[in-house]
Amino acid sequence: MKNWTIPLLVSLLAACDQGAQQQESQPESQPEQQKVEQSTKVAGVTLVETVKAQPGKTVIPYEKYVLDNGLTLILHKDNSDPLVHVDVTYHVGSGREELGKSGFAHFFEHMMFQGSENVADEQHFKLVTEAGGTMNGTTNTDRTNYFQTVPANQLEKMLWLEADRMGFLVDAVTQEKFEVQRETVKNERGQRVDNRPYGRLSERVSEALYPAGHPYSWPVIGYMEDLNRVNVNDLKAFFLRWYGPNNATITIGGDFDVNNTLKLVTKYFGSIPKGPEVSMPEKTAVTLDSDRYISMEDNVHLPLLYMSFPTVSVRHADEAPLDLLSTILGGGKTSLLYKNLVKNQIAVQAAVTHPCAELACTFNMYALPHPASGKSLADIEKIIRDTLKEFEKRGVEDDDLLKAKAQMESAFVFGLQSVSGKVSQLAANQTFTGNPNYIEEDIARYANVTKEDVLRVYKQYIQGKHAVIMSVVPNGKPEMIAAKNNFNAPERKLAEASQTSEDELQLRKAKDDFDRSKIPVAGANKPVDVPQMWQDELANGIKILGAQSIETPTTSVLLKVSAGHYYETPEKAGLSSILSSMLNESTKQRSAEEMTKELEKLGSYVNISSHDHYLTINVNALTKNFDATMVLVKEKLLQPAFEQSDFDRVRNIAIQGVKNSKKNAGYLASTAYRQLLHADNIGALPGGGTEASLANLTLQDVKSFYEKHFKPSGGQLIVVSDLGQGAVKKGISMLSDWQGKGPKLALELPQPKSETGVIYLVHKDNSAQSAIRIGKRSLTRDITGEFYKSYLMNFPLGGAFNSRINLNLREDKGYTYGARSYFSGDRLSGSYTASAEVRADATDKSIVEFINEIKNYAEKGITAEELAFMRNAINQKDALKYETPGAKLGFLAQILEYDLTPAFVKQRADIVDSITAEEINALAKKHLKLEEMIMVVVGNSKVLKPQLEALGYKVINYEI
Repeated sequence: MKNWTIPLLVSLLAACDQGAQQQESQPESQPEQQKVEQSTKVAGVTLVETVKAQPGKTVIPYEKYVLDNGLTLILHKDNSDPLVHVDVTYHVGSGREELGKSGFAHFFEHMMFQGSENVADEQHFKLVTEAGGTMNGTTNTDRTNYFQTVPANQLEKMLWLEADRMGFLVDAVTQEKFEVQRETVKNERGQRVDNRPYGRLSERVSEALYPAGHPYSWPVIGYMEDLNRVNVNDLKAFFLRWYGPNNATITIGGDFDVNNTLKLVTKYFGSIPKGPEVSMPEKTAVTLDSDRYISMEDNVHLPLLYMSFPTVSVRHADEAPLDLLSTILGGGKTSLLYKNLVKNQIAVQAAVTHPCAELACTFNMYALPHPASGKSLADIEKIIRDTLKEFEKRGVEDDDLLKAKAQMESAFVFGLQSVSGKVSQLAANQTFTGNPNYIEEDIARYANVTKEDVLRVYKQYIQGKHAVIMSVVPNGKPEMIAAKNNFNAPERKLAEASQTSEDELQLRKAKDDFDRSKIPVAGANKPVDVPQMWQDELANGIKILGAQSIETPTTSVLLKVSAGHYYETPEKAGLSSILSSMLNESTKQRSAEEMTKELEKLGSYVNISSHDHYLTINVNALTKNFDATMVLVKEKLLQPAFEQSDFDRVRNIAIQGVKNSKKNAGYLASTAYRQLLHADNIGALPGGGTEASLANLTLQDVKSFYEKHFKPSGGQLIVVSDLGQGAVKKGISMLSDWQGKGPKLALELPQPKSETGVIYLVHKDNSAQSAIRIGKRSLTRDITGEFYKSYLMNFPLGGAFNSRINLNLREDKGYTYGARSYFSGDRLSGSYTASAEVRADATDKSIVEFINEIKNYAEKGITAEELAFMRNAINQKDALKYETPGAKLGFLAQILEYDLTPAFVKQRADIVDSITAEEINALAKKHLKLEEMIMVVVGNSKVLKPQLEALGYKVINYEI
């Protein structure tokens, strides 16, 4: 589960900006909105308003109801796919916690999945997975939400599940569950925060930025010492305070009957008593009387400077112009910071963000200096401050506003491609504004931003104002900080050990006239139609496969060119990756900045990336701008400038990226594992290259690789659009004059000579967790053969949340945040892998459990219950496979690459229905032979080696 929401900095840096993720502004629309006061025909529920769609307007139609107990219900009907998305949002996050009792909101998100009075332990996961659905939950500073996407016939079961944990959870929360989930949260913090480079940055900045006791002064995931002091009754008290129906919104979108859904919601939720009244916390303005310099040593390769200014709060009148200001200063290749720091190779990365939450927003500027530049963090700070002065002279340009409004429109429209996207927006708007249709206000406040507004907010919140300035430096190098620390966060108040007793809990019991212990029985699945496809081929040899999707006015294209990592030589590993980056740089007609500006003005997104077999080009555009976007795509692909300065910057950033990645345990484990699974060939090397191979590359290498391999013949183009075949072909045909045929791939990936049955140990200093990989080379990918059947075989072992491996290591033992096993492969090679990031002190125990689970499954096989579970889970997923244009792209790409017909869907379903336990058990015995597997462990080798040797394994120190 993704359990807490903190946006990630791109590329090298993780987890910094704390705060609720709010919906971005949207394109103009004027929906028809009707206010009503009369009760509906369903007793206990009142219709509040109806918002209807209007032709030519972009709006999410819905009906809003309120139950007698205060629960808000929003219904959005969408019959385009036979599925439903159910979201339950509680208006409580870490910002509602008490000082000294941090992490409760996030902790309770975990507890909500541990069973309730009528739902057994782990049954929530099992029922959703078995229904062919997906589920998750997230927590941020201001809200906690739980959501499921399932086939439409499963709606009643989802409502039963959500109602049971809203109204019948407290008695099911036991001390044992509490202890297990406390360990899981510790593992999550270890994986997401303590064991991740720069992982504690946000926490430290928040402590310095906000006054003691401010709801945002502690991290969403909480301090472990706070959670260690509380008991299970404290947690129950938190639930009883905040998880009442009057503090919740249920939003349902998809294919359902409105009247029947109203009856079901009233049946399952209507009798749940109200909780205590909830009022909006005070929005206290945050001000600093001076710059606060703080610093931290961390296990990082590159130092980092981070400046954070307090600003407003979400949907404040000044939020929109501040967002635009952040884009001008640090929003990609057209920004001032990019020009002054990244373009000239002073910094590896630099950006500006303005994340907003319910009570406060922050204006954040950061940069990671390039080691070769010789610039210190103090130098970086001066350049950032000089950039602010440059903005004062530059001001706001017309294109700044055009880009912002185009991107706003595009982001909104693309957000409507899935039912879950529409439901999420309705739920967030209701929770934070009381108006699901707040889209109109969002549209207006961004569309009406003027140049004067941007300059005004700059002067009001940034110019001459004080900030928290954070230096993160490599361990043992305190001299690298930007300035001497002049601020120490106040000593945190520690709550006393819990005194909450069972008698103090104010329990609320629902009274029903039906038996809640009976799981609702779903009707038959609605039929799911495979997308209608059309095929074509350009004269230059590009094969085309397309489908129409009329839900949004968008066009998405995936172009695959046979110029990936496998076409490289080991000494030039990373060449395809560098080429993909260079295709995102200057063309013969435009600079990279000019190209980016033109795409932004269209609201279009073009991403070029490298993979093992292919170099891929992903294009997402509003259909009205598709032809104009393809003109720019053609220019990118066929007229690259290949400037030496661009190459030097791209290669140097890639080298620093590899060095920085070596501070990440997961990267070390995956890289070592890949090397050990392959012999001495390109398959053993990471797609991004190594420090040595990247340093070995020249611009001429890139040009030669492009001229030899980047050819259209044999290319694959997949397109999903609201347009028909003829209209789409016009935009695609722009690529027709691209000519040429590259050489066929001539590569063998022989079996490695790595020693099996041993542990390869990779050292990582100060590792709070250990990364484990166990596995071997295995089957190449097929669609309806042994590879697919082996995927089915592995599903109950490690392919689902409630698989044997995950339930053991996460839920039973509390060793990890998540554990899994899986088959992966392509046309040339494949592997079987079991993996997890585990508590460092449980490394040896985790390996024992992994081995036991794999061994027991291979020897004893699948149970009848697991076989039935697998069949239901796999065969009921069809409703989710083709919903969005992105999902359709993936589906069509598979058909084109493996030369399939749509009949393969039926063939797979037949395999799932007919595969026997005996066949699965035979596959398990064949492919889960532990004596053929290798093990990789990344962690503190000085501590781990004797522990692992004590298990009886030979331990080999390994370096990548």
